[in-house]
Amino acid sequence: MLTTNLGVVIILITIFGYFSNWLNWQFLNYRITHLSYYIGTLIHETSHAVFCILTGAKIHEFKPFSSKPHVTYSKSRIPFVGTLLINIAPVIGGLSFLFLMNEYVLIDRFALPQYSDWKDIANGAWMLLSQVDLREWEGWALIVLFLNAGAMLGPSFQDLKNIWPLLLVLFFVQFPFIANLGLLAVSLIVVNIMIQVIAIAVIMAIQVAARAFRS
Repeated sequence: MLTTNLGVVIILITIFGYFSNWLNWQFLNYRITHLSYYIGTLIHETSHAVFCILTGAKIHEFKPFSSKPHVTYSKSRIPFVGTLLINIAPVIGGLSFLFLMNEYVLIDRFALPQYSDWKDIANGAWMLLSQVDLREWEGWALIVLFLNAGAMLGPSFQDLKNIWPLLLVLFFVQFPFIANLGLLAVSLIVVNIMIQVIAIAVIMAIQVAARAFRS
């Protein structure tokens, strides 16, 4: 049985998500990658907005496509739980979006890994990546989804700041089903990082070759 506590899962999602987004903006600052990145940003901010509505928090601003995407909102009418749900909403909304895409667009083309421990994250990431077949359109569709995983699933550090007292409590809470979904989110972000690293290496190799050719 999976025994990883929910606090650890949320921290892992945030750290890997932040690193994924840093790679994107630091090394893949191209219009085409930003266009795909906005899909994940839209799902991320929309998830916040949906849970604001569900928990009775009034939305003041909804700007998913600004230079600093954000949603500003009033306090939830549901104490503690509402705040928690709003701030971890990208994980819930992002995974729901990916499940729906796999079920209804990719026609359940890809199997999802199961976890017994947080150490299975790397194995889960490899299982997801190994199912990609670039000879099929589904494989390219999955690549696009993976490229959005960091922006889509990862709570920001501001999200963690908003729930830090509740996060301390979650370090003592074990819920295997939810933890399994959380570790799946981490594996998806790890796949995103792997694809970005490959893309960065290819771009750098092309740039070096181009400079050598010109000289």
